[in-house]
Amino acid sequence: MICAFIANAASFVLPISNPANLVVFAGGDMPSLYRWMAIFSLPSLVAIIATFFTLYWTQRTTLLLDLVASHVERPVLSLPAKFAGVGLAVTATMLVAMSALHRDLGLPTFVAGILTSAFVLLASRQSPVPIIRGVTWSVLPLVGGLFVIVEAINHTGLTAVLSSKLSVLSAHSESSAVWLSGISVAIISNIINNLPAGLFAGSTIATAHVSDRIAGAVLIGVDLGPNLSVTGSLATILWLAALRREGIDVSAFAFLKLGALVMLPALLLALATLCYF
Repeated sequence: MICAFIANAASFVLPISNPANLVVFAGGDMPSLYRWMAIFSLPSLVAIIATFFTLYWTQRTTLLLDLVASHVERPVLSLPAKFAGVGLAVTATMLVAMSALHRDLGLPTFVAGILTSAFVLLASRQSPVPIIRGVTWSVLPLVGGLFVIVEAINHTGLTAVLSSKLSVLSAHSESSAVWLSGISVAIISNIINNLPAGLFAGSTIATAHVSDRIAGAVLIGVDLGPNLSVTGSLATILWLAALRREGIDVSAFAFLKLGALVMLPALLLALATLCYF
């Protein structure tokens, strides 16, 4: 649960922390790395802390009963594992640098992944077939289909209508626009997944030409909202698929019960921090 919730709660620390961040600003002006940090550093810190304490409070009984192993044998990293670790570190450094330089991230990420995999496979003298089979291919048509739906909605003129209403609301009260945008997008992200929701919301704010705070509220809603349901974000869907491969079953209802407790405080506190600080 910690892996799933923190993956979303910490996903607006940097522009590269979540693909949804790139999608939200695909139709507008992606903030520079310095401007991004100025906008999101404090709200992201608040979101992470709120998520941690809520998770700790909800899991305190399990922790007190010593149901979690406290002494686990520490494995020795093999050479392929070291290559994988170095590859991840190099990739992360490269992505931050590309983000700071305002460069596209898709191709560098793809190349880094291919090179890291190649080094790991050569070091372990293994076939690439297990890696290819390990990819959750079923997610690709799911996400692709959701993006098709969003594009169809854009052609109905709904984006223009929402942009106009958002412009009027932001001119009347920026704080109201922050709260309404953040909460609405958080809910929508659980209905249609946060990637297409981010694309739709990004098109809306780009057309409306709103302030950084309102755009930030939309991003926070896109990133934190999915902590409510297992279908809310790509990260959670992949997390669920990885668990099922290991024979661990987490039902949608079990996740929803905990997600309702974890998501709401983090979302409201992050939006309040963005709006008033």
